[in-house]
Order: sequence, then C-alpha cells, then structure tokens
Amino acid sequence: MGNAKSGLVIIVSGLPGSGKSYFAQRLAETLKAVYLSSDRIRISLQAKGKYTLHDKMYIYQTMAELTDKHLSRGETVVADATFYHHAMRDLFSGIASKHHSKTAFIFVIAGEELVRERLSIPRADSEADLGVYESMKELFEPYLDEHLVLRSGTDNVSEMLTLATSYLQQYE
Repeated sequence: MGNAKSGLVIIVSGLPGSGKSYFAQRLAETLKAVYLSSDRIRISLQAKGKYTLHDKMYIYQTMAELTDKHLSRGETVVADATFYHHAMRDLFSGIASKHHSKTAFIFVIAGEELVRERLSIPRADSEADLGVYESMKELFEPYLDEHLVLRSGTDNVSEMLTLATSYLQQYE
C-alpha cells in the first residue's frame, strides 16, 4: 500500500486533545509514510512556548519544506498539526501540486469531555492545554475542501485507521 500512494500529502488536523497526533502516527506507520509533527518540529527548533502567528507560520513553513523534500523522493507524508487556518492547509496543497501529487485532508474530532480529560494530563510533545483548546476552537476555519471527519474515542484507533485507509484509496 505504501508505494501505491507515493507522493501523497495527508493532512491530519484537529484541535488540541482531539487525538490527531496519536492517530497520525499510527496512520503513518500503517502506510509506511513519513510522519511530520508540528509539536516535534517546534521542539527541534527550540521554539517551545513561541506561539505568535509568525512563530506558528515558521513551524508550518519548516514542515512544508520537509514535505517538499520527501515528495521529491516520491514518499507519502502524514503532516500532523492543528492546521486551523486555510493558509496553513494551502501551503501544503501548493507543494503537493508542484510535485503533481494530491492532498488528502483528515479532520480529527473528539467529544468535549474526552478532550478535557486528555488535556488535563501532561503530554510528551504538546504544550497545549484547555485554554489553547478554547482559543483554537474560536479560530478554527471550517474546511471548504473535501475532507474526512474522524471521531476519536477512548479506544477506536483501529476503526479510525480502517476508515482512513478506505478513504485514501481514492487518491491512489
């Protein structure tokens, strides 16, 4: 399956605590794709705690450059970030187009109660807490492009992966 989707950009977006990173990592493993995490890139750039729009765009720009590099090798990329603004999504679609590749959008959601529970526990890579979740929820621009919505629960990642791989077949 990995080769059938060479050069695909898969955007996994969602609010903090939605379960997007947990899902995105497993999706990348399943597809034998490159996994790019905005949280991990932020850490590698020593940019923890920097969240102005300029800082955020720098993280997305760095992620986009890495995506560009992997696409030029024909690799599929799973990009994991909030992607709350259309400009962030467009950046990746533009790179995919440049490589004559496609972009698939997956939006991960979760119930408010589960999100609160997840955000109350410190996580390895993310600094986002309930306050960040609330402000991102206000800022999140709805998708205008076709996308798959997956609801994350307490123990349904295999079901989510099944739905996602089935959805992604149209991009082969």
